[in-house]
Amino acid sequence: MKKLALFASGSGSNAEKIVTHFRHHPRISVELILCNNPQAGVIARAERLGVPLILFNREEFRSGSILTGLQEKGIDWIILAGFLWLIPKEYVAAFPGRIINLHPALLPKFGGKGMYGHFVHEAIVAAGERESGITIHLVNEQYDEGAVVFQACFPVLPTDTPDDVARKGQALEHEHFPRIIEQTVLAAP
Repeated sequence: MKKLALFASGSGSNAEKIVTHFRHHPRISVELILCNNPQAGVIARAERLGVPLILFNREEFRSGSILTGLQEKGIDWIILAGFLWLIPKEYVAAFPGRIINLHPALLPKFGGKGMYGHFVHEAIVAAGERESGITIHLVNEQYDEGAVVFQACFPVLPTDTPDDVARKGQALEHEHFPRIIEQTVLAAP
């Protein structure tokens, strides 16, 4: 059984889709959700879904205590489902090629530090893009620069607002993220 740990900072809609997708999976399980935001909606979702939750601060994240806990629990993969902090090199080294992130744009466009959530959607509209989408990628030590695993796109209309772009992107996230995680985990050696 491959064990997943989900990291989230926000509402947790993608975390919920992932938990639901793997609820009765014969080879993959979601073992816990980790959150760095004590006001995040993902906390209530984790409780409702019956998934153990670890709430942590920046010091715990950087000191290695969270990493040690993941290793002690036998976690095989880390999934970033709306997690906003840069992943320290120690995590990347401990989980080589086994950290997956979802980005709400077609990388390499609109990626990097500070490019998350509404900032991405606003930038897409402001740039007059005619297409956007989602990117699922492996994580390295830089924001949004790891190897791309999957991309899906949608048209951006001249009348679309950042909220319209966000809705279109979230529909693709919910449709594809759990499935691509499953394919990636099962294809790994």
